[in-house]
Amino acid sequence: MERSLPPNADASMPVYTPSQLTTEVREMLELALPTLCIEGEISNLSRPASGHLYFSLKDARAQVRCALFRGRSLRLSFQPRDGDLVRAYAKASLYPARGDFQLIVEHLEEAGEGALRRAFEALKQRLAAAGLFDAAAKRPLPRLPQRLGVITSPSGAAIRDVLSVLERRFPSLPVLIYPVAVQGEGAAAQIAAALELAGRRREVDLLLLTRGGGSLEDLWPFNEEIVAHAIRACPLPVISAVGHEVDLTISDLAADLRAPTPSAAAETLSPDRGAYMAGLAEHRRRLHSALTRTLQRREERLLTLTRRLTAQHPGRRLRDRAQRLDELEARLRRGIEQRLGTSRQRLSAAARALHTVSPLATLERGYAVIQRTDGCILRRADEATPGALVHARLGSGRLDCRIEKIYDEPEPALAPLSP
Repeated sequence: MERSLPPNADASMPVYTPSQLTTEVREMLELALPTLCIEGEISNLSRPASGHLYFSLKDARAQVRCALFRGRSLRLSFQPRDGDLVRAYAKASLYPARGDFQLIVEHLEEAGEGALRRAFEALKQRLAAAGLFDAAAKRPLPRLPQRLGVITSPSGAAIRDVLSVLERRFPSLPVLIYPVAVQGEGAAAQIAAALELAGRRREVDLLLLTRGGGSLEDLWPFNEEIVAHAIRACPLPVISAVGHEVDLTISDLAADLRAPTPSAAAETLSPDRGAYMAGLAEHRRRLHSALTRTLQRREERLLTLTRRLTAQHPGRRLRDRAQRLDELEARLRRGIEQRLGTSRQRLSAAARALHTVSPLATLERGYAVIQRTDGCILRRADEATPGALVHARLGSGRLDCRIEKIYDEPEPALAPLSP
C-alpha cells in the first residue's frame, strides 16, 4: 500500500521522539528569543513547598505559563497574588515533561497602579522626612480672596465645577486661570512652571491646584516630586483638590489645604453670599451701635469739658472774682455801717450817760455854777465873801451877781427867795 505524505515531506526526513523534539524546540526558543518584558495579570498562582512560584500571565485574549524559581522569588519586594498586574522580565523556554511553552521569570515587579502606589508611598515617606508636609510650614489662607488663581486644564470638568460653585456662592470673586495639562507626559513640569509663574507675578492672593477624577496613572503628575517642591516654594497659599474624595496625592499633602473635590475647594475658599451679606448687615448694625455709644460718650465728655472750660475760663473767673469783690465790698460797707451804727449807738448812749452826769445837764435842771472872778468855782459858801462879784452859769446863759450874804448852813430845801 502506497503512503500519502503531506506536502514538503519525504521518506528521508529524520524521525523525532517527543523528548528529542521538546529538547530541540527549547534550545531553539532560548537561543532565538532574548530576555523578554511582558506585562499581564497573574492567574492560577501556585506556591509549592519547594518555594518556586508557578502562575500564568494573561490578558483578554491569551495567556502564558510562567515559572519563578525559589532563588529569584526570595528577592521579590511584594507578595504576588491572583489578579495582580505585574511586569515580568523572562526568557522563553519549554517544559519538556509536558511539552508546554513557558517563561522562566528572572525578575517580577508590580505594574500599573501597584507599581505606582509603591512609588507613591516611597516618595511620600521621603518628602515627609524632608519636612515638606509639616503642619508648621502651612500658610494661612486669606479669609476673603481678592483674586483667585486656578491651575488646571481650561477645558476640564474641574474648572467648570469651580466656576459654577463660585457663581452661586460669590460671583464677584475674580478668577485667573493658569492653563496646564493635568495628565500625561510633561504635565508635572507644566504644573510646576505655573506655580512658579503665579508666585512670581503675584496677580492673585490664593491658588487652587485642581483636576477631576481619574485613575492613579491619570493623577500621577500631581504625585511628582517636582510639583511638591513647587508648591512649597510658591509664596502664595495653595489649595489642592485633585480627583475624588478617596484620592490622595502628593500635592494634597504638600499644599496648605487639601479639599476632597474641586467643588468642595470652591465652597471652602469662597464665602456664601447670603451668609456674607447677613454677617455684613450684623457687623453694620454692631458698628452703628458702637459708633452711637462712642459718640454719646464723646458728647458727654465734650459737655463736661465745656463746662469745666467755661468754669475755668479767665473771663469767667474774672467775672466771678469781680462779683466776689463786689460782694466783699458790699459786705465791708455793711460791716462798716453796722460798726458805725453800733459805735453811734454806743456814742449816743455814752453821750446820754455823760450828759446825765454832765454839769450842763444839772444846770438845765435849774442849777447854776458859781465862779469867782478869778475863775475858781465855788463849792462851799465860805469860799466867797459878801459883796464879791461872781458869775453864775445857768443851763442857758450866765449871770453876773454880787453876793449879798453868806449862810454857813444850807437851807433844808430850796425856797423862793424873798424880795
